[in-house]
Amino acid sequence: MAATPKPKARRTRAEQRAATIKLILDTSEGLFAQLGYFGVTIKDVADKMGIHPALIHYYFNGKKELFDAVFDRRMEFAISTRTAGLDAYEAEVGERPTIEGALRAYYDEAFDVYINDDEGWRNFGRIFAQVNNAPGYGAEKMDTYFDPLVLRLISLLSKALPDAEPEDLFWSFQFTSGAYTLILSQTGRIDRLSDNLCASDDFEAARDRFVTFMAGGFDALYKSRKGKSGRGSKRVRPKAG
Repeated sequence: MAATPKPKARRTRAEQRAATIKLILDTSEGLFAQLGYFGVTIKDVADKMGIHPALIHYYFNGKKELFDAVFDRRMEFAISTRTAGLDAYEAEVGERPTIEGALRAYYDEAFDVYINDDEGWRNFGRIFAQVNNAPGYGAEKMDTYFDPLVLRLISLLSKALPDAEPEDLFWSFQFTSGAYTLILSQTGRIDRLSDNLCASDDFEAARDRFVTFMAGGFDALYKSRKGKSGRGSKRVRPKAG
């Protein structure tokens, strides 16, 4: 006689609440990634879920709080991944970092969540790109989460290039950060330009080339500026984050 299947245990109220919030955040993440912050309303999210907007307002006090929750929930992992990469690299090289080594410690593992083809992270990548390129509110979010890590990276780069002008290191990082978030945006433009030889969602191909290219830029700028006098501001060593 076949065993009678056990009835599924009913979820607790806390579990139901957690599942509802996750569904709201997942749905919002996809819409914000596609349409941007200003292109999405609470009603859009509710319509996508097939629920009444009042349910979203029950959990989130307006669109800004909802957007913050979408962004903030992935930050702990993003920060811990880069911190671990920098920790491991500094433990390995001590006071003798290289440009490419420092950039790899900061960026290589950050690509992994996108390479693994997780739709949620790929949506978040587009949102991250929006925030990183937005003045005001966006800049404040990046300041809050990433300034200590960026300053730590700059400190490593200053050890790799001890006589480089600090402003050149900061400008080089600015160029690198912009290129990184363009990749995360997955605009599809490189697909069209290359007649599909390249794909904007091919994060593995991007990672394989990104750091080598950027390290070359750091080095080229350093060499072009070396020996020039009276062009830069007074040297101040960048502080560690």
